[in-house]
Amino acid sequence: MQIPKATLAYLAELQKNNTREWFHKTKETFIKEQTFIKSFHQEIIANLSKHDKIDRYKLFRIYRDVRFSKDKTPYQPHFAASFSRKGKELRGGYYLRIRPNNESFLGGGFWNPNKEDLLRIRKEFELDASEIRDVVANKKFQAIFGMKLEGDKLKTAPRGFDKNHADIDLIRMKGFVAVRNYTDKEVLSANFLESVDESFKTLRPFFDLMSAILTTNLNGESLV
Repeated sequence: MQIPKATLAYLAELQKNNTREWFHKTKETFIKEQTFIKSFHQEIIANLSKHDKIDRYKLFRIYRDVRFSKDKTPYQPHFAASFSRKGKELRGGYYLRIRPNNESFLGGGFWNPNKEDLLRIRKEFELDASEIRDVVANKKFQAIFGMKLEGDKLKTAPRGFDKNHADIDLIRMKGFVAVRNYTDKEVLSANFLESVDESFKTLRPFFDLMSAILTTNLNGESLV
């Protein structure tokens, strides 16, 4: 399955004409493109199911929440979806956004872990960060996702942690995400679906390690 030019063309037009009037005039086109994207996402799930277990799929609404935003445009000019891994033992999730003007990307990881999970991750990295550094240093991982994990960071050390710790760069992080950006040409290519799956597959060592951390205590005893 291949994403047609019409999908990006519609989103580009929505980006330029981001009004309720224009959207309602082109609602049939939106429904057509959204239906195709849902089918494309089902292909992603079918591929993921060959090497992972997916519990939940969510297609994000195109409507923006403008209540607390200076930007009052009503619609997101993209199709975005998440694919969550199944079970308490399999932590982490996948994400894909299709957006014109070379703003598409996929990612995977832990966007906003709760405070208990975040503390557990930080305690692990305080004890030994060599495994996560080995995962990120893998040549294939770096070829797809770059040299480091992305995520918001504290400006200084979290309370209870040494600001001079050798791994304070990881301990200060509030999220742990790997991201791959795509150009429009890449999104429209015949091998885009394969590229998405190969990228998600490359995240498995990262997910396996983080799952092991989040399902055990510091003594390695299971919590599930």
